[in-house]
Amino acid sequence: MLGALYAVIAIGYTLVYGVLQLINFAHSEVFMVGAYSALLALTWIDPSSNPTTFMSVLLVAAGLAVSGTAGAATAFTLEKVAYRPLRRRNAPRLAFLISAIGASYFLQNLAGKLFGRDSRALPTVFENKKVFSVFGTQVTILQLLIVCAAVLMMVGLDYLVNRTKLGLGIRAVAQDAETAGLMGVDIDKVISRTFIIGGFMGGIAGFLFGLHLQLSFTMGFLPGITAFAAAVVGGVGNIRGAMMGGMLLGIVESFSSPIFGESWRYVSAFAVLVLVLMFRPTGILGERLGRSA
Repeated sequence: MLGALYAVIAIGYTLVYGVLQLINFAHSEVFMVGAYSALLALTWIDPSSNPTTFMSVLLVAAGLAVSGTAGAATAFTLEKVAYRPLRRRNAPRLAFLISAIGASYFLQNLAGKLFGRDSRALPTVFENKKVFSVFGTQVTILQLLIVCAAVLMMVGLDYLVNRTKLGLGIRAVAQDAETAGLMGVDIDKVISRTFIIGGFMGGIAGFLFGLHLQLSFTMGFLPGITAFAAAVVGGVGNIRGAMMGGMLLGIVESFSSPIFGESWRYVSAFAVLVLVLMFRPTGILGERLGRSA
């Protein structure tokens, strides 16, 4: 479950890096915006403490739709405001990095101002019952929901990038933006849509994460950093690599907690990052997004 969440967030980093060769450090706040948007929507609907099965399905669908839309809108706005003006002025890479960090802190503190600095929980959308067990380990409805939603999004994105006209444009811009522009590809439109896709997935990941843990204005920091590490482990710029890296780090974290203790959870994950980069500096599937175009 944890690995699936990291993989979905990591895809957002990988998509943007693939087309712009820069790391969107504000992506963790897109994740946070998606979670808080779902909180607003579900609070407005005001579900009962024990919703029916039909109501639970509607609540989950509403949470997914609102969080994804809010994440996509936030990512689109970030590209328009924080990145596009710099790109048109041929600004140095350092300017993009500073702009990303500034946007991240702005969104983080705006959320703290609007929603408060204390942690909050999403309303109950379903009773988290046990579905089945594997070798004595209980598998719940929430775990199945998170894993299934993440897998469907990853499979859908893989199809979009490799089998559609938009995906062809994304891969063309990732491989050589200047030549793609000469061949008739609208670079600005492709980049905007890439941000929208990554933001949509990041927003949904925020909602799914909020079903598992509480929300806070800093909730995107640790998952965002870990997902970025997952993208690097898998090969930043490679979508399937981001999926693989996210699943790997999630599994490592989950196993390290009972073996070494909870305090070693993130240490173990980043130790894997260091080991992978020592022997494979470009990541496990170190290949840019556009190479298969």
